[in-house]
Amino acid sequence: MDIVIGREAEKAVLSAILESGEPELVAIYGRRRVGKTFLIRSFFHKQMAFDLSGIHNALLEQQLENFSEALAGAMRSLPLETPVSWFKAFNMLEDYLTPLIKKQRRVVFFDEFPWINTPRSGFMQAFENFWNTWASRQDNLVVVICGSAASWMIQKVIHNRGGLYNRVTRRMRLLPFDVGETEAYLKERKVNLDRYQVLQLYMVMGGIPHYLKEVRPGESSVQAVDRLCFTKEGLLYDEFKNLYHSLFDNAQDHMAVIRALAKKGKGLTRGEIIEACRLSSGGGVTQLLDELTESGFIMPYIPFDRTLKDSIYKLTDEYSHFYVKFIENKKAEGAGSWIKFSTGTSWKSWSGTAFESICMKHTPQIKKALGIESVYTETSVWRLRGKKEERGAQIDLLIDRQDRCINLCEMKFSIGDFEITKSYAEELKNKLNVFRTHTKTRKTLFLTMVTTHGVKNRNDYVGLVQNEITMDALFK
Repeated sequence: MDIVIGREAEKAVLSAILESGEPELVAIYGRRRVGKTFLIRSFFHKQMAFDLSGIHNALLEQQLENFSEALAGAMRSLPLETPVSWFKAFNMLEDYLTPLIKKQRRVVFFDEFPWINTPRSGFMQAFENFWNTWASRQDNLVVVICGSAASWMIQKVIHNRGGLYNRVTRRMRLLPFDVGETEAYLKERKVNLDRYQVLQLYMVMGGIPHYLKEVRPGESSVQAVDRLCFTKEGLLYDEFKNLYHSLFDNAQDHMAVIRALAKKGKGLTRGEIIEACRLSSGGGVTQLLDELTESGFIMPYIPFDRTLKDSIYKLTDEYSHFYVKFIENKKAEGAGSWIKFSTGTSWKSWSGTAFESICMKHTPQIKKALGIESVYTETSVWRLRGKKEERGAQIDLLIDRQDRCINLCEMKFSIGDFEITKSYAEELKNKLNVFRTHTKTRKTLFLTMVTTHGVKNRNDYVGLVQNEITMDALFK
């Protein structure tokens, strides 16, 4: 059995499923390459009775033939006759499973479930019939359905209004590794890098296991990024289009939104996205944004003291941001490209935005470092557009606490210790004053610096910076 790094909460849920003694219909979703298939196959390897993976853009006949081959493999038999319909296919599956589940608890796994449901195939109706008339009565049976098209899984399975209405017993959204899990994963693969270099990899690849496994022992983060992103043989050289086209119909609009957000690190409102991408306002935009959100590529943040309709959308997929910034349009390629970029102004602006995004994903770790993990909080952003008579201000991570305090987080990525200049100190004071003036909050404000290696001259500005957190806190 392969070792499953991290995923402690998910493994606890899967253990509970094995021990429940009841029929279980489990829906798992999450963006492509995040490790859903690996988790299920590794955890349930002893109980796995049948394992079927859908084929992307295949015809009904091809999907049924794939089913027949998978069933023959599970039965360790000679090739079986291809069923003429999905109803017949599920009858064959029932016949195979019936004697097995009399003895012990067994798992049936349908991977890339949305791909199996080809147009006019009758697959969903047959699956609903399989679950409702037979599988839901088998106390020793666990059925796991998995899909990378997260929005489809939610709409068609979890919120199904037909035969699967309220039938899913467990749901799980699998997210990328956090930076601590990424460090552990790399170490398990004998890749020993310090945390600054792990963070650099995370800023490019995120916590996507399929990407991280390509990093070689003895290779620096710069070398890995060079090889994987800027050579034609590299996994991430042309992953972008393949990724989005495999998940979404009419993916051009999805990619347009990603490109627009990649250019605006501070985020865009729904209206600004419509304008930037020249989209038609309406339900189509809402569905598009929901699909990208559920798949983990973007995240809406509700500004402080505002409502859901005022949400600011930010790009949260590290690879997509990196691709649009440095790989797309072939600004450079070949060995040495990333070394060249990493000394330029584009690298500086990108690294700052990428680090901010990582910090926002790791708010629980930041709360723990602040000693407020048990305090109820709400996380938000805040921005005020500047006017002629007044300077604007932007706060990218605001932790509003129930104990009547607010942490205003400033996140700064730097190679060495971060130095607060006189002009930056004035900017920080302005942020605090403008925020208090416009929000009229009476809560205590704590300016919190989150940096890679720490603040070099915090004592020069006593009373300004109330809390200081380094990147090490993100790994805990």
